[in-house]
Amino acid sequence: MKTLLLPLIVLLSFTCCAQTEAVRKKHYFTSDNIALSGYDPITYFTGTPVPGKKSFAFTYKGITYHFINDKSRSIFKSSPDKYEPAYGGWCAYALAKKKPVKMEADPETYKIVDGKLYVFYNSFGINTIKKWNKDEPKSKATADKNWNKIISE
Repeated sequence: MKTLLLPLIVLLSFTCCAQTEAVRKKHYFTSDNIALSGYDPITYFTGTPVPGKKSFAFTYKGITYHFINDKSRSIFKSSPDKYEPAYGGWCAYALAKKKPVKMEADPETYKIVDGKLYVFYNSFGINTIKKWNKDEPKSKATADKNWNKIISE
């Protein structure tokens, strides 16, 4: 009986992880499965975002990130949930609307709020971080609620 139970548990754990990765891939903003347009997520927290290098790539739960060096990659590996962008890297403001949409974000238009990275759309003269800043607490609460609905679909 024990010999049958162990393979079943292992199989179920792989199935669970595969579903998580599939959901993440479906809902995260990536280009060729690369998050943050290839920018190193650690560099947002240390000053200015910098594009990472393919040679320092790391895939976390199905989403690939690029890093500027091995040290940066190691920092991310030690605490990936801390450094991943909020809302899968989609524009935070667009998710704070009554009818939320997954809108691409500019990796250079960002804000760190309570230790979390938020990125925003900024193109064609529209910079959504300005709108977010007008009532950040309300925007964040609405975006959190909307994002939880989106990822549970």
